[in-house]
This record gives sequence, C-alpha cells and structure tokens, in this order.
Amino acid sequence: MPHAKTFFRLLQPYVVVVHTPRYALGMEIVGLGVDLAEVSRVRHLLARDPERFRSRCFTDDEWAYGHRFNDPSERLAARFAGKEAVMKSMFTGWRRIPWKDVEITGGGPPRVKLHGKAAKRAEMLGIVDFKITITHTGDTALVFVVSLGEHKT
Repeated sequence: MPHAKTFFRLLQPYVVVVHTPRYALGMEIVGLGVDLAEVSRVRHLLARDPERFRSRCFTDDEWAYGHRFNDPSERLAARFAGKEAVMKSMFTGWRRIPWKDVEITGGGPPRVKLHGKAAKRAEMLGIVDFKITITHTGDTALVFVVSLGEHKT
C-alpha cells in the first residue's frame, strides 16, 4: 500500500484518462452519483398501476428491456436507481428533470442517454460522457455514476 501522502497525490487533480482504440482523451470528473433501489418497492408499483409507473418513469426501450425477463422488477429497479444516480451526478433531482429525460440502456454495457431538460443540464455543466455501473440482486439494485467533462488545463 502506498504512503498516504503518495496516495492522495494520485487522487489529485481528479483526472481520468479514457482510452479508446484511436486516441486517449483527458476527462475531468464533474460529478458523482449513487443510488440504491428496493426491488420489492418496484415490484409493488408494477403490480399496483404498471401503466402509470411506465408512463411517468420509463422510456419504451427501458420498459421493453425490463420485460425481456421473467421478473422485470430487478432490471426496472436498476434503471430507476440509475436515473436517480445520473441526476445526483448533475447536482439535481427528479423535481427538476423528468424521469424519462434520463434513459439507461440495457442489453450490454449500460449507457446513459439524455433527453430534454437532462440534456440541457448536462450541456450547461459541460458534461460530455457518463460512466455507469449497475448491480442488482433479488432485493436491491445499486447504481454508481461518474459524470465527465473535458479536462481544462
């Protein structure tokens, strides 16, 4: 384990280098977001009024992805937590950004797609990309998001 002083020096200035096949681009962390969703709560909302839950919170693609599985509750809980984590990484919440303006893709590595007010907020903050990781069990869904902007020297 490195000495504490060295370790903190490694953390500064919070710059991540994203490597792609063609080039490396310096990125700066703009915000972080994490959220935990209870799968049982999502299951209850799906049983009570699925159409209202769908129309308020999920894009057609998110809904279709969740329903590819026998129990869509885990995947939809993960998408719901993902939306909240993305909003937190942009220093806002669902009162300012509609749920459907943040989309979490499925069927491979998750990606974040922004629409409407969420896209405008990201542009205002200089956010150009998001890194997202999702994990879920039968009981909970946990999502961690890093919002990235171009590194300013």
